[in-house]
Amino acid sequence: MDRMETRAVHGGERRPGPEGSVVYPIYQGTVYSVPEETDYHDIRYLRLNSTPSQHYLHDKLAALEGAEAALATASGMAAISTALHSALRAGDHLLVGDCLYGGTHDFLTQRAADFGWTYSFIDPHRPDTWPRARRPETRAVLVESITNPLVRVGRLAEVAEFARAEGLVSLIDNTFATPVNFRPAEIGFDLVLHSATKYLNGHSDLVAGAIIGRAEHVERARTAANHFGGSLDPHAGFLLARGLKTLALRVRAQNANARALAAHLAEHPAIAQVNHPSLPEHPDRAQAEELFDDCGGMLSFRPRGGADAAQRIIDALEIPYDAPSLGGVESLITRPAATSHAGMSPADREALGITDDLVRVSAGVEAAEDLLADFDRALSA
Repeated sequence: MDRMETRAVHGGERRPGPEGSVVYPIYQGTVYSVPEETDYHDIRYLRLNSTPSQHYLHDKLAALEGAEAALATASGMAAISTALHSALRAGDHLLVGDCLYGGTHDFLTQRAADFGWTYSFIDPHRPDTWPRARRPETRAVLVESITNPLVRVGRLAEVAEFARAEGLVSLIDNTFATPVNFRPAEIGFDLVLHSATKYLNGHSDLVAGAIIGRAEHVERARTAANHFGGSLDPHAGFLLARGLKTLALRVRAQNANARALAAHLAEHPAIAQVNHPSLPEHPDRAQAEELFDDCGGMLSFRPRGGADAAQRIIDALEIPYDAPSLGGVESLITRPAATSHAGMSPADREALGITDDLVRVSAGVEAAEDLLADFDRALSA
């Protein structure tokens, strides 16, 4: 099952399924009989992430990333915070990419000190600076495969290599790229993180997260999750597993729409800047072509006329919903400074290039011709 379309449908499936069912059922029960001498973390119990429904979902998630093991969590932030807790102890230091999803940035800047962690921001594009940022107490490095919302692509293979050479746990948020476009475990990352709320589910109707990677690291994360209690509900897990089966079809359509829209906007006189790795002028295009199968369904742009012009464009569009999430079958549009990154200080946002007029688009699976026509009409208006 080397091709993603087949892997998404059949990876992790039970053949035959319980009672011969083709579709794996929901095991709604929270408690099961316990054989003697069972380890605490292996007791079949929903909070311990060990029920039949959870094992099934974990196998599907691992298959998608080509990894050894996986763990589903109650949200994407649960995946990020649990993974970090599994890799860090009080007194440890973390290297982290300098452009992050707003929730991750807030978690570190507002909570890391509570756990006795320290951290240093690094530029994922400058490997020459990483050794100087490393400390004796550094234990892990965290980056994003495609950054939110500027869609930059760092020197990811070098990050994984640096972590191996320095004995660090390497973590990467792969939400934007998805396993369809990039599988970080294949280039050596220890843990791959997802907000499964987004592309993995793909229908904007559940909240979930995923931690995927080397079995020893995933097991440490599962132990942490068992203590924190952030397990995923069986019915949400069923919906997520169902969504995974169409992941490749959805993402390929979203990739194509994002490429078409980025190229179209880049030629429009009302647009000052467009960010998508497929564009010739994108600073990381060569890096994206080397690492990725495609450049993803996310793009961002800045119109001429500032934040007011950006909001007028959003208000005039008819197809994309004005909403802050991403990865669903419907196109979504938002200003990150007012939504996903609103928790950051204006100075921090400005330093990273997340300006008030920046607009982020999550391309859906609509007809590209309709999307382009809608943007043309909105820009004219």
